[in-house]
Amino acid sequence: MIVEKLPAVSVLPVGRRVASLAILGDSTAVGLGDPLPAGGWRGFGPLLMAALGTPGEVRYRNLSVLGARMADLRRRQLPGALAAQPDVAVIVAGMNDTLRSDFDPVAMRQDLDVTVAALQATGTVVLTIRYHDHGQVFWLPGPLRRALCHRVEQLNGAIDQVVAQRGALCLDLHVMPGAYDSAAWSVDRLHPSELGHRFLACGFAELLTGAGIAVPYPVDLVCGGGRQLTTADHIGWLVFRGTPWLVRRGRDLIPHAAAVVAQDLFGRLRQQRVS
Repeated sequence: MIVEKLPAVSVLPVGRRVASLAILGDSTAVGLGDPLPAGGWRGFGPLLMAALGTPGEVRYRNLSVLGARMADLRRRQLPGALAAQPDVAVIVAGMNDTLRSDFDPVAMRQDLDVTVAALQATGTVVLTIRYHDHGQVFWLPGPLRRALCHRVEQLNGAIDQVVAQRGALCLDLHVMPGAYDSAAWSVDRLHPSELGHRFLACGFAELLTGAGIAVPYPVDLVCGGGRQLTTADHIGWLVFRGTPWLVRRGRDLIPHAAAVVAQDLFGRLRQQRVS
């Protein structure tokens, strides 16, 4: 796994065991895509917690919320995270913003920067992610795909700025081994499957190890403990959630997609005139 080493603002002493872990973010941070047999979601958080210590050894708090946007982390999740005083905090958010008509990468950068800085000020080691090319994971019409790609590039740019300024640890999904394997994604192709969440937990664990933090129990990439999804589960999601979601989010992206198409068209016309 490729990990870019950055000068962390706050790093635990070499080999120190983590006593507390906090998760902030959206549905991926909640654990969507990795259902438990008794209901609810697991996700990368508990898997990472298990890598950091034995049961009961690491305090764990997951403040993430389905549908959360970057501003929600700063306004609603950060106070709880600060109260928990975690040694390590993982932030996964931003994709919900890219799918909305009021997308604002400058405001997102500011919200992320405030969140990261506030956590680091208490001695917390902060990890976050930069996103992959979603067009390699699920199909969208050409204009919508280009519009989403453009926004993800802007989101990653905002994340890169905060990571560089604050020295946070960052997992790049585009180069993470397994990121584009179909088995790493749930039926919606937006949320990781159990295997995908294990990939995330493994990536975060390697970042922590590289920062000199003890990770005594390697993340197991062999799936187990989750609920196996059936064909009926997949069909039910596509009918009752997947298609309605695509219609709603596509409607939000259409104006931006139209602008991308217009830019492409005008660019081609200019090239034709020059030639």
